[in-house]
Amino acid sequence: MRYFINLSYDGAAYHGWQVQPYDVTVQQRLNEALATLLRIPVETVGAGRTDAGVNAACMVAHFDCDALPYPPEQLAYKLNRILPPDIAIHDIRPVKDDAHARFSALARTYHYYIYTEKSPFRRRYAMRLPFAVDYEKMNRAAEILLQTEDFTSFSKLHTDTKTNICHVTAARWEETEPGLWRFTITADRFLRNMVRAVVGTLLDVGRGKITEDDLRRIIDAHDRCSAGDSVMGEALFLADVRYPDDIYLA
Repeated sequence: MRYFINLSYDGAAYHGWQVQPYDVTVQQRLNEALATLLRIPVETVGAGRTDAGVNAACMVAHFDCDALPYPPEQLAYKLNRILPPDIAIHDIRPVKDDAHARFSALARTYHYYIYTEKSPFRRRYAMRLPFAVDYEKMNRAAEILLQTEDFTSFSKLHTDTKTNICHVTAARWEETEPGLWRFTITADRFLRNMVRAVVGTLLDVGRGKITEDDLRRIIDAHDRCSAGDSVMGEALFLADVRYPDDIYLA
């Protein structure tokens, strides 16, 4: 039987989500914890990859097990007991056998946080800007992303993806509390490094380094070198992964 795990994590101590040969990752820790409790080798599959340092308020992964030794809610409790404090399991739910944490997802949402005034309490989960930006300009530029399909200019080079086509359905900056701004972007899929490159390029618009027409030319160039710098990963959160309701079993 297949199960979906809903979890969250602070990515500071990890080299991203996906298992790596020589670095500690979130997926590695989750696989090890499940194997300890289920007493079988377990390989989870995540809804996507988060880069080193990136956080997840909502990550979904699936795993297969013929017969759980505990009810799902008890397994979640036991996982939380043995996982490190920077990884939290929220629930485990049985799903249809063909449900897939990555390929069944309808949409994913990321949040990116920035702030301008020095704060000892925001520095771990938001990026401090040493310059002022125009958020209205950045929101007008972000609307261009909703009309874009090919995001090659915002993708990490030399990846194994077969296509760079993505469909962005929401992209907007808003001030969530005084001095703290959040960028929300939702799409059916994301390329590696895409959100961080998009944010870096929008900040170039906000500080007047490039115009909306420049952004269109950057997109049309299909060249990562033409876009802005990638921003730091610590301020990026995978915020939501949405699935069809009918993949869950009662």
